[in-house]
Amino acid sequence: MDIAFVLYPEVTPLDLVGPLQVLTALSTFEPSYRTVVVSAEPGPVATDLPLTLVGSSTFSAVPDPYMVVVPGGLGTFKHLADAALLSYVRSASRAVSVCTGSLILGAAGLLSGRRATSHWAVLDALGAYGAIPVAERWVSDGPVTTAAGVSAGIDVALHLAEELAGADVARQVQLAIEYEPEPPLAWDGVDRAALEEPLRRALRSAAGLEF
Repeated sequence: MDIAFVLYPEVTPLDLVGPLQVLTALSTFEPSYRTVVVSAEPGPVATDLPLTLVGSSTFSAVPDPYMVVVPGGLGTFKHLADAALLSYVRSASRAVSVCTGSLILGAAGLLSGRRATSHWAVLDALGAYGAIPVAERWVSDGPVTTAAGVSAGIDVALHLAEELAGADVARQVQLAIEYEPEPPLAWDGVDRAALEEPLRRALRSAAGLEF
C-alpha cells in the first residue's frame, strides 16, 4: 500500500521529511507499506528554504494511494485552488496533513464537520472549510488526520506507525531515528503576534480568507 507524500512548490522541508523518515522506517518492518514522494510533474521543486527537492514519482504514476500526506509551507496558500493537487488528495483512502497542509485538505472538501488542527497561527482559518478547529498536537477524525506545525509531523507519523503496525513496531521506529525530544528552550513569553500576523496576512492575500 502506497503512502504518498505530496511535494509542491514552496513546501516546508521538515513538514515532509520528518514524517517521511518515520514512515519509511516503518516500511522496513512492514513491507506492505511503501513510501513515495509525488509531485504533479517530474523534476526539482523549490521549497521555502534554500533547498530543492525532487520527488520519486508523479501523481499519474501513483494514481490510487492508500494514504496521502500533505505538508505545509509558504506555498500552501498558493495551492488552495490547485485542481490537480486537490484531486490527488481526494483520491486516497486516508488523508494526513502537517502544519498548514490542513488548509489543502480543507480546500479539497475533506474537513467539513471534522475536528482538525494546524499551525497555531492559522488554526482559526480551518473554520472557513467547515472544520472544528482544535489546538492539539495531532487529531484523527475518521479517515482524516491532521497535525500541528512542522515538528508535529514526526509525532503524527509515529502515531500512524503505531496504528498501522502496533506499538512495538512504532517504538522500534522511534528508537531507530533516536527521537526523544528535549527542547533546549521553552516558548513561554515569546511574542506570538510578531509571528502570527505575517502568516495571517499571507493567508488573507493568497486564499481570500478572513479570520
